[in-house]
Amino acid sequence: MPAIHDLVSLYTHDRRLLGKAIVTLYEDVQEFLVAVRVREGTEAGVVGCGALHVLWADLAEVRTLAVSPDTVGLGVGSRLLAGLLDRARRLGVARVFCLTFETEFFARYGFVPADEVLVDAGVQEELLRSPDEGVAEFLDLEHVRPNTLGNTRMLLRLGDGHPD
Repeated sequence: MPAIHDLVSLYTHDRRLLGKAIVTLYEDVQEFLVAVRVREGTEAGVVGCGALHVLWADLAEVRTLAVSPDTVGLGVGSRLLAGLLDRARRLGVARVFCLTFETEFFARYGFVPADEVLVDAGVQEELLRSPDEGVAEFLDLEHVRPNTLGNTRMLLRLGDGHPD
């Protein structure tokens, strides 16, 4: 988790990713996939990470998707996203969303901008009970708006025939 924390921290200064306390990362460890570079004669190093956070029976979020700057363009992010979407399918999740500045990347995998409300009022009322900051972002609550300015909410409906 310290390596994931260091990687995520590379992208928090310009708000491309939200900063995460290391305790939060440990609490969410089961949600993560990690890409590791292994070179003969050297220590393995984390070069990418991403998490799938289930919000409701049919809805999950891809969050904290990050790739080390020296591996951007090598397919690490694509493989991580494919793994997260596969996990969502195995869990029976029908819709996956993200809040991102990287709209072109996610569009290549079938994500489209989503302005519509993704949950009904009853589900929203239940989600308001969550202490998770990502859920607060999803609900666009006032106290997280400064962190999400300029982000695009994108949605993928699984099973639509989009590549993964």
